[in-house]
Amino acid sequence: MTASTSTTALAGRPQSVLDLYRDDGPLARAVGGALGARLRLPPLVLVAAGAAPLLAVLAVGGADVPLAAVGAVVAWTVLLGALSQGRAHDDRFAWAVPVVLRLVEYAGLLWLGALAGADAVPAAFALLAVLAFRHYDIVYRLRYQGVSPPAWLGVVAGGWDGRLVLGFVLLAAGTLPAGFFAAAIALAVVLAAESAAGWSRFARAQRPALYSDEEDENQ
Repeated sequence: MTASTSTTALAGRPQSVLDLYRDDGPLARAVGGALGARLRLPPLVLVAAGAAPLLAVLAVGGADVPLAAVGAVVAWTVLLGALSQGRAHDDRFAWAVPVVLRLVEYAGLLWLGALAGADAVPAAFALLAVLAFRHYDIVYRLRYQGVSPPAWLGVVAGGWDGRLVLGFVLLAAGTLPAGFFAAAIALAVVLAAESAAGWSRFARAQRPALYSDEEDENQ
């Protein structure tokens, strides 16, 4: 996959398709823009280092982890992933960065749901279904329309980073599974409505104009 660039600036550098696939939130963009560019590590190395504690906990069956340890794992994952946002995604392994971020986000949300109890797992899957639609929409709008969803939608969706932080906050507050269900419903309404509007605008723009004399000939 080749990351083509656009004229949009991101953290002092051109924004690429891979940047859009990352689905960063305001938190990751702020941290990456402020600190990420100072590092000399490839983005995949940073994302993988951030994911390592989370995947290690999952590998050993982390269903009984102290809340403080859960917070530390989430904070480390978000911090390293956010720092990678400030690095240029132009090396040969940069294509894997969005893949690892999806793995981290989906696995992390399921883990947080499991920590809250069996009743919260279906709520986590409901949220993941909505997020899968979000990421599908990003890919196919870029592929067929040549544009990405509007920036405000990414802010509302929170980004992978904001959603992991929100998941931990909901867990710490004891509001799972209701919090995941509420987030899934709210995001589904906003994402589906905006996507439908965006694809409708695209379809109208692609439809050729029909002049009055052509209408008369068709009657």
